[in-house]
Amino acid sequence: MDPLSWTGQIAFLTPLLTLVFGLLGLSVLSWIVLNAVLPENRAINSAGGSLSLSSGPRDIASLAVKLCFLAATLLIFSYLVLGLILGTQAGIIGAMARQFLPVWIALVLLFTLSIAFKRRLGLYGKLFDSPIGMIGFALVMFWVFTGVFGAFDMIVTHDDPLAQISGLKNKVPGTPLRSPGEGDFQWYLLGGDNLARDVFSRTVKGAWEVVKIAPLATLFAFMVGITLGLPAGYFGGRLDTLLSFLANLILAFPVILLFYLLVTPEIVQTGLPQYMAIVLFSFPLIFFAVLINSRFRTQPSKNYLWLAIVLLPLLMLYLLVVNDPGSKVDFLTKTIDIIDIPGGILVVFVSVVFVNSPTVFRIVRGLAMDIKTRDYVAAAQTRGERPWYIMLWEVLPNARGPLIVDFCLRIGYTTILLGTLGFFGLGLPPESPDWGSTINEGRKLLMIYLHPALPPAIALLSMVLGLNLLADGLREESLKD
Repeated sequence: MDPLSWTGQIAFLTPLLTLVFGLLGLSVLSWIVLNAVLPENRAINSAGGSLSLSSGPRDIASLAVKLCFLAATLLIFSYLVLGLILGTQAGIIGAMARQFLPVWIALVLLFTLSIAFKRRLGLYGKLFDSPIGMIGFALVMFWVFTGVFGAFDMIVTHDDPLAQISGLKNKVPGTPLRSPGEGDFQWYLLGGDNLARDVFSRTVKGAWEVVKIAPLATLFAFMVGITLGLPAGYFGGRLDTLLSFLANLILAFPVILLFYLLVTPEIVQTGLPQYMAIVLFSFPLIFFAVLINSRFRTQPSKNYLWLAIVLLPLLMLYLLVVNDPGSKVDFLTKTIDIIDIPGGILVVFVSVVFVNSPTVFRIVRGLAMDIKTRDYVAAAQTRGERPWYIMLWEVLPNARGPLIVDFCLRIGYTTILLGTLGFFGLGLPPESPDWGSTINEGRKLLMIYLHPALPPAIALLSMVLGLNLLADGLREESLKD
């Protein structure tokens, strides 16, 4: 079996792509320099008396950037289409394009439906009016779909990310297997690492580690921050002073040192992470209980019905999650405890929630202090509404724009934190395919072999970049309301 080159039969596109990216870099550099040196273009009177913008070097540079970016996008799209058609005949790029076929289909369906119904989808629909937001959303959803499909072994070339194949240690991308079995993929598309494992499959599996931890941990952090930040900003006084002091106390502690303390075996054996999980994971229960009760307080039958529908499943899930067999918190029998969360993942999850919650608290507190002075809040107070109703049904909905933007940014911060923890070997199991651990294993031989460390590093970079662009797009559209 011959090794695969990067482009195979579509190598004729490579010089053109190199030229286009070179022109794109030069146009961007020119645009930056001209914007820094030349003054802004001013409106001038045309012959008919109407106003128009003068056409100068800045406009030409901006147009060049747009045209080069469009050309680069079309070329990349051509690579993907030809790769899907030719498969391994188009080299490594074609093979990877075909492996990601479920992701491309999901992205096309998602964007088609979203654009078709964007006027009915509120802020999410308006996102598709922003090119920056669309690019960020595409990057994020690419890795979300990759993680989900990869978890079901629909994308990976080798199902077991821990599988080691003799003779493929530190082999370059496109190296064929010596004696592949029936049904085995015949190449290591992105090469082998220092333990002869498939880098491509580990990168895909690592996306699932991010997808299943980062958004959920950020959501829990927001539950904690909202539940504490609303009363602190609305009531003020001693409650605000106390909660703000505790938040500042946590924020003043070095993050990496805090993580290190929480995930060390000695601290884990004391049961501290489990006790923290009991406290932090109770906030969604508190939030939804207060939310429903404040809304249906005057309708007891509806109140009890909704409390039972929402809180009973959440309570059962809460008990299953905080229970850890063999630890300090072990109160359920094995037949009842059907959710088994590895101890390392639980510790990392709790640590991320604990670190992010104070920042969310300060944002929510500031928004509540501002919004509580608005006329519609005074109108609700005049109607005799109770404070928690005003906070949850008047203040919180009007703070949703900044909170949604911060939620996207915070998922990016959480992704970086997970990568940092994996890089330093804290919390997650040593054999975990998460991007941080894979980068750490690859950087040991970085001067000799680039391929084990680069794919997970690029994946991490593109995921965080997508989240930042998505947040920028959401911010841009929310300011238009």
